[in-house]
Amino acid sequence: MFIGGLRALLLQTLHPLAMAGVANHSDYRNDPWGRLQRTADFLASTTFGPEQEAQRIIDRIKHVHSFVQGTASDGRPYSANDPHLLRWVHVVEVDSFLRAHTRFGQQKLTQAERDGYVEDMSLIAAKLGVTDPPKNEQALKDQLRSFKGELRSTAESRDAVKYLLFSPPLPYPARAAYYALAAATISTLPAWSRNMLRVPYLPFTERFALRPLGVGITQAFRWITDPTSPLSQSGR
Repeated sequence: MFIGGLRALLLQTLHPLAMAGVANHSDYRNDPWGRLQRTADFLASTTFGPEQEAQRIIDRIKHVHSFVQGTASDGRPYSANDPHLLRWVHVVEVDSFLRAHTRFGQQKLTQAERDGYVEDMSLIAAKLGVTDPPKNEQALKDQLRSFKGELRSTAESRDAVKYLLFSPPLPYPARAAYYALAAATISTLPAWSRNMLRVPYLPFTERFALRPLGVGITQAFRWITDPTSPLSQSGR
């Protein structure tokens, strides 16, 4: 989920209107962990929580979104409740979680399970205001592809990417694990996004260095957080 979430954030910066909303209305630099916690709360509530709790947090997000509007640096207006921008955020998020699981997940999903995940996520998207969200993986790919003509690198996106990949708000001893996860994330980015993100595409390095590093770090985190691990037992 961390790799998928970081991948989604990196790709989402490439839509100038979506990024303008984040740059002008988000306090992600001063409160990065608070923002991460709120995102985690949303994912946990809508995935595992009862319907009432899921609807409560969705209503709260829609209310907050109603204040996120303005004009981007290119003069175009934006609104966080714009169904088109909501679709962009949604399809990138779902695609990123699915691809991260495909690359580093413990169990391989069947095509029916992959389509089922996309369909489950479409229920949340519809409640947030996305019209006709994708309900299978092929539709997800098609909708994601339809945005390519709207994407570009901006000063705001480059600043966010630099912050996410190279200047995390962590003490130096903790940065090694973060950089390992960031390297794994980079190995999942699509080739078409690399120039815009200013991230080089090195297939050989990614196949034989970054991907194995990602496998190793995710296996380590799975062991640490597993209910039967010595660390978890000691914590209890």
